[in-house]
Amino acid sequence: MNEQAIAKRDDSKREDTRRDEADRQATPLVPRVDVSEDATGITLLADLPGVSREALQVRVDHDSLTVEGEIRPDLPEGLEPVYAEVQVARYKRVFTLSRELDTNAISAVLKDGVLNVRIPKQSHAQPRRIEVRVA
Repeated sequence: MNEQAIAKRDDSKREDTRRDEADRQATPLVPRVDVSEDATGITLLADLPGVSREALQVRVDHDSLTVEGEIRPDLPEGLEPVYAEVQVARYKRVFTLSRELDTNAISAVLKDGVLNVRIPKQSHAQPRRIEVRVA
C-alpha cells in the first residue's frame, strides 16, 4: 500500500468520525422519566445527569411540556480537547398535557441531576369534600 492510499483512508476515517459526531449532536437523548399522579396533580421526575441549571430549558406551549438540556464539559478556559470519548450530549423530551392540568402553576427543581416538575390540577379537576348537613 502506498502513502496516497493510507492518506485517503485516514481522510475517510476523519470524515466518518465528523459525520458520526454530527449525528450524535443532532439526535437528542431521551431522558428516563417517572410520572406519578395524585389527587392534586402530576409529578414528573426526569434523569438529566450532567445537565446544569443554565443548560436546562423547561417550556410549556399550549398543551405541550418540553424538557431540553445539554451536557457541557467543564474545561479550563482556552483549552479544547484533542481527543474525547464523551461527546456533548443533548436531552429532549416532549409531553402532551391534559386540559385538567394548570399550566400556569408549574414548578420545577433540578437537584443532583434529577429534574422534579410539579404540575397541579386545576381547581375544578381536584376532588373536593362536600359537607353533608342533617336536616
